[in-house]
Amino acid sequence: MAWSSSNRRSRLPKDWAKIRARVLRRDSHQCTVMTESGRCPNHATEVDHIRPGDDHSMSNLRAICSPCHKAKSSREGGQALARKRREIEQRFRRTEKHPGEL
Repeated sequence: MAWSSSNRRSRLPKDWAKIRARVLRRDSHQCTVMTESGRCPNHATEVDHIRPGDDHSMSNLRAICSPCHKAKSSREGGQALARKRREIEQRFRRTEKHPGEL
């Protein structure tokens, strides 16, 4: 088992396996990600939450291939990290002038 700091799995509903199977069947086990050249041609093995969070409704779930899912998760993680860094920078930003500028 891989080490992860995510608690995502514990936040999934108890019937996640059934929901996951329903989404994959609905999307014909085809990746639903749109690329510059059209729809991703890969076989979908995972289910993605379109909007982040705990909305497990069918309208917020889609079939996705592993490479597309990893890319999306990485992008979202990078964006979250950038937001956190901006928050920290704001917290420690000096409001007074530097003594050398007086």
